[in-house]
Amino acid sequence: MIQLTRLNNHPLVVNSDLIKFVEQAPDTVITLVNGDKIVVRESAQDVLDRVVLFRRSVLQGITALPDSCPALSPLITPHAHSDAERTTNVNPNAKSNGQPAGEV
Repeated sequence: MIQLTRLNNHPLVVNSDLIKFVEQAPDTVITLVNGDKIVVRESAQDVLDRVVLFRRSVLQGITALPDSCPALSPLITPHAHSDAERTTNVNPNAKSNGQPAGEV
């Protein structure tokens, strides 16, 4: 969520995931994925900067998550494979002929 300002100086919080595009000519108009349009005081570049800053903060929170929530760490950290797993390509849909998948 990013905080912006309407033309009447009232603050507004926008879900940045719903922004379809931002236009600046001369006012900044934000078009949402549902077709709604919002006119704000901030420039298009400022809106972009705020979206990037928000997403960066979310991603930093995800990278910090394994310390606070170890149950989710397998979803976030790369899985270490054994040497056998890395060298053997197993295709569960392949017909079994006694050979690992990928070998003839």
